[in-house]
Amino acid sequence: MPRRRVRVQHADGETLEQGIRAIQDELKVSPEFPADVVAAAEQAAAGAWLPELDRTDLPLVTIDPPDAMDLDQAMFIERTERGHRVYYAIADVAAFVRPGDPVDVEANKRGETLYGASTKVPLHPPVLSEGAASLLPDEVRPALLWSIELDETGEGVEVDVRRAKVKSRAKLSYEGVQADVDAGRADEMFTLLREVGELRKKREQVRGGVSLPLPEQEIVVDGDRWSLRFRAPLPVERWNEQISLLTGMAAAHLMLYAEVGLLRTLPEPESRAVQRLHRTADALGIDWPAEQLYPDFVRTLDPDRPEHAAMLMSCTALLRGAGYVAFEGAVPDRPEHSALASEYAHVTAPLRRLCDRYALEVCVALCADEPVPDWVRAALPGLPKTMQESGHRAGQYESAVVELTEAGVLAPQVGQTFTGVIVEVDHDEPAKGAVLIREPAIEARVSTSAGELPLGEQVQVKLVEADLTSRQIRFELAR
Repeated sequence: MPRRRVRVQHADGETLEQGIRAIQDELKVSPEFPADVVAAAEQAAAGAWLPELDRTDLPLVTIDPPDAMDLDQAMFIERTERGHRVYYAIADVAAFVRPGDPVDVEANKRGETLYGASTKVPLHPPVLSEGAASLLPDEVRPALLWSIELDETGEGVEVDVRRAKVKSRAKLSYEGVQADVDAGRADEMFTLLREVGELRKKREQVRGGVSLPLPEQEIVVDGDRWSLRFRAPLPVERWNEQISLLTGMAAAHLMLYAEVGLLRTLPEPESRAVQRLHRTADALGIDWPAEQLYPDFVRTLDPDRPEHAAMLMSCTALLRGAGYVAFEGAVPDRPEHSALASEYAHVTAPLRRLCDRYALEVCVALCADEPVPDWVRAALPGLPKTMQESGHRAGQYESAVVELTEAGVLAPQVGQTFTGVIVEVDHDEPAKGAVLIREPAIEARVSTSAGELPLGEQVQVKLVEADLTSRQIRFELAR
């Protein structure tokens, strides 16, 4: 799907800001922090502890969206005789937050940062998450520095993580790095990032893992005007994602070997769910040979083709059920993340996700051959529930903001007709489903009074409701 920004249909920014405040009230979340939490964060920011190990010699860089300030990760990659060495510095939140202090207590209530358009409900006060703890350029920072050795196939063969002081050389954006790579003027490190990223994608295929190439819906804020667009992830984002996945898999292997830690898991899909996808492919006219495995089938799909886009939307059903499992003294019965076809742990976003701080502490202790801290062991059993609740809340928040923006964009156009693709048909009520409209970039409910919705077909739909208060959008199949 081509990248595009919707320039002809906008929503009023002030109205949407009011709507977001209403959403925050509904979900009982706030971007503001209690006074004692702010005071503790300011005190911590003023007295950061720096490790003895000095790796400010490493030419680390961060790659993020251009407006991001909560920079969790910085990387440097070099070639070795047997393959590559990846250095991955992760912000050391534990250097600022102490167990039981006001910042820690508040973070355990929040669980993770909530994102929605121009708004953010952060996990930690910005004085830390966007200041003292963030891996901002030209600033010496405490970090948990991963060193991962890869062989010529991209397989990890050795891993270490330890505390070190580091200094990022530059704050780069995905768009800027991709432009430099495409123009042949990128630094050698990004050539190596591409090499490692592509090798890891091949390893994923060998393992039987799968990534769905779904376009992302973005809310674009330009002054007081908001719009929507679908954006296909850039190649550099996929390569960068592979570095994060590599680190998460290395962390999981460390914890499983020591029989203590916290994993991110996804159960194997039920056979009937896969069979249902086979029926969907057949209905869409997409060839899926019986002997072809699901991951290999997904790699044949092109999101620019309407029927393939519908198929990919249906495939997201197999990603439901992700969770966390804490363990100590024995390996979990089902430790694998089925979509990755590997064990995996969240360790690369501690500024934005609570559980990463604890998992990182487990890994750094294991690599130092030291006991896992008591405060970490005590917290592990309760983290799966905390993260499940915060993940649900984050999903609610993001969905509500998107629905609000969609309603704001569409409200002046009730009664008009749009071109879209039917991407989902309800199993029990085939006259109801979902339609994907590319301009403006919206997925919404649709129904018909004449039989069943035609899954995967391009259709004309009439907008019958777009209400900012209820955030409801409804289309009907045009006759």
